[in-house]
Amino acid sequence: MPKSILVTGGAGYIGSHACKALAEAGYLPIAYDDLSEGHREAVRWGPLVEANVADGEQLRGAIERFDVAAIMHFAAFALVAESVEQPLLYFRNNVGSSLALLEAMHRHHVRHLVFSSTCAVYGIPQQTPIPVGSDERPINPYGQSKLIVERMLHWCSRAYQLTFAALRYFNAAGADPGGLIGEDHSPETHLIPLVLDAALGRRPHVNVLGTDYPTADGTAIRDYIHVKDLADAHVKALEYLLQGGPSMTLNLGTGRGYSVREVIAGAERIVGHPILVRESSRRPGDPPTLVADPSHALALLGLAPAYSDLDTILKTALAFKRNGFAPR
Repeated sequence: MPKSILVTGGAGYIGSHACKALAEAGYLPIAYDDLSEGHREAVRWGPLVEANVADGEQLRGAIERFDVAAIMHFAAFALVAESVEQPLLYFRNNVGSSLALLEAMHRHHVRHLVFSSTCAVYGIPQQTPIPVGSDERPINPYGQSKLIVERMLHWCSRAYQLTFAALRYFNAAGADPGGLIGEDHSPETHLIPLVLDAALGRRPHVNVLGTDYPTADGTAIRDYIHVKDLADAHVKALEYLLQGGPSMTLNLGTGRGYSVREVIAGAERIVGHPILVRESSRRPGDPPTLVADPSHALALLGLAPAYSDLDTILKTALAFKRNGFAPR
């Protein structure tokens, strides 16, 4: 009988890829998602519990019914600009729901949690690439909400024998290489799907948000990691905890950054024609450069991204953009 792993946000972009990776590794993923942002079509490798993480009764019922051995926690709001405009919404959802989850875990003696954190906890980094021990100074409520949950995990680990992996990942991108699932947000705010929508004629142009950053070409630089590499990293972190490993905080990235202009140029190379660009002002809360130092993840878990070169990211994302969710 495979171990059941509860995956909050399991119908979402990264959560659904994690469910696939869990199933391939011999686990039974239980997708727990209220479908406010996730997609029913993305739940393919185990049952769906349609409920909100803040609903303690439903959450406790799911943990008990499926005899959950561990939890992967993806469910959260994750739009930087929206978090600046509506900070209370982000603290209520991201922090409040995590509190309900930890309470349910404590009540049912679930001792292992893999937490979807973010590089936004660093704010504007003092050095690049960013090592795990860097100062944590979020400059937006989204990053602050994730850092608060990390602090909650630290104290719960001391009090309740919880072990956790806080995975601070950089920019998730790409789609399932098998073409089954991919990135589909509404509204879409991530650069690569917006660029590809413009390339496919689904929007008139792509907006470049800020051309005056202190970077080589004036546009923001980000470290893009393929969603399959992220999903595989979550499974490795889970297995490390299940085998008795201690709690850990890791960066998940490649150590290589690409500017907005470099991503657009890469997409033009893949699709074979120019993409119309409109330049506009910076988005509130965005640092100029975010690039990971992933050496600790490599040393501890042997994590070395296999799909995260820019061409593979763009090609898999483009295939999903063209075809959508694969039929069952």
